[in-house]
Amino acid sequence: MKKIVLFAGLIVAFSSWSAHAQNLDPIPGSITYKGQPRTKLTKSPIGSTFPHYFTYRGDDYAETYRIRPDRSLEIISRYRTDRFNFSGNR
Repeated sequence: MKKIVLFAGLIVAFSSWSAHAQNLDPIPGSITYKGQPRTKLTKSPIGSTFPHYFTYRGDDYAETYRIRPDRSLEIISRYRTDRFNFSGNR
């Protein structure tokens, strides 16, 4: 029983740590690179996501943004893609 409780505690601790480790800083080409955009996405539902594709230092990137409750944008994922393959398949 103690092993199960310890294991469950480790899972909770690790999952909360990994959620905070996901903070992605904007890079040149990101929508939020020089701060939040001046216009807000007022018609999009809070929590909705959308993709953004750009090139940085010769590599193509795909980012996914989430709309926060205050209508600011949060980068929730970024990965390097193959040129001309923006379908999300790596």
